[in-house]
Amino acid sequence: MSEPLALPLAHDDAPFLRVHQLSVWYGRQVGCDSVCLDLSPGEVLAIVGESGSGKSTLLRCIAGLQRPTSGNVWFHHEGVELDLHALPEPARVRLVRSHLSFVAQNPRDGLRMRISAGGNLGEPLLANGARHYGQVRSAAMRWMERVELDPLRIDEPPMHYSGGMQQRLQIARSLVNQPRLVCMDEPTGGLDVSVQAKLLDLLRRLVDDLQLSVILVTHDLGVARLLAERMIVMQQGRVIEAGLTDQVLDDPRHPYTQLLASSILS
Repeated sequence: MSEPLALPLAHDDAPFLRVHQLSVWYGRQVGCDSVCLDLSPGEVLAIVGESGSGKSTLLRCIAGLQRPTSGNVWFHHEGVELDLHALPEPARVRLVRSHLSFVAQNPRDGLRMRISAGGNLGEPLLANGARHYGQVRSAAMRWMERVELDPLRIDEPPMHYSGGMQQRLQIARSLVNQPRLVCMDEPTGGLDVSVQAKLLDLLRRLVDDLQLSVILVTHDLGVARLLAERMIVMQQGRVIEAGLTDQVLDDPRHPYTQLLASSILS
């Protein structure tokens, strides 16, 4: 018998996100297998592992961008837990659009490169009901300032921006509607070391200032240690270790985690 679409919350401080026995299969190939996790408001959780471990597949399911083969993503909304992937499509789209956002590793996957920066920031606001052009433009300029982009470049398309600037713009686009959950897939990947460092400083400030709830996929354990309170380690689609970030990295139990922590794997 399938689980119900919505469940009453057992108590007020229940995790606002629960992933239960989530699996994704591509034919006979596993994407992720029987993954369980939870997330509390204001918490940052890192998902780490080498390429092909299933971490990005898991993240896309949590963000509502990919349907799992089986399992549930329970999302706390207005006093009940909703099964994200069991919702009718219009309701699922509304929930994702209003409360979740996704930051892709390549900002070209998360931006419309040929429309203006202001248009990129204005689109999610308009999709959520904003109608006053002046207010939308003002909000876009404020968010550009917040991610340390020159608001005078609001009418330039991101194709004219550097890679680091494009990623900042994508982060601003993901936050402009103040979502409850931000899913980030290797947000510093592919950037120069100096650009990575500045972007990490920005992310840490935004997480603290906005009390963001974040699920962060990364293969960089330094990024995980800097941003996340907790982490899970994935190998071949399964979670093989989980705990507080410092605890997992300083005293890893699983041999695979020990290899990661020793920087033998990348």
